Amino acid sequence: MTGKLYARYADARAKKSPLLKDCIKAWGIGGGICALGEGMRRVFLSFGADADTAGLCVSLVLIVLTAFLTGLGVFDKIAKHAGGGTLVPITGFANAVSSAALDSKSEGFVTGVGAKIFTVAGPVILYGTAAGVIYGLILCLIGAVS
Repeated sequence: MTGKLYARYADARAKKSPLLKDCIKAWGIGGGICALGEGMRRVFLSFGADADTAGLCVSLVLIVLTAFLTGLGVFDKIAKHAGGGTLVPITGFANAVSSAALDSKSEGFVTGVGAKIFTVAGPVILYGTAAGVIYGLILCLIGAVS
């Protein structure tokens, strides 16, 4: 079977995605997560936290809540309906990290969870840190030239 023939075969049998419906669900659920975060931020602010501390607390609560819901298998059901709506907020990253750890728990806590939890987080941390250093150097060089 040639590549073109296979492509026609696959296209004929592939289920068409309801793009508008999927976009609305992603927007609604992603927006709902963001609205939940904003509500939590206002609660932290009302308890006397400054804006930076309130934002940090919201991030931590969303990460812990997502990891907990991922462990229970609930977050994956939400993500199935939300699509990219759960990826944009910090919850997508927390789900990816905790899912990698959960998939490896049968290998033990050290060689399974401990080693595999960083399969997603490691590259993000590495490249995020490297990008921060590179951008900082560029800004320093621009400032030195000016």
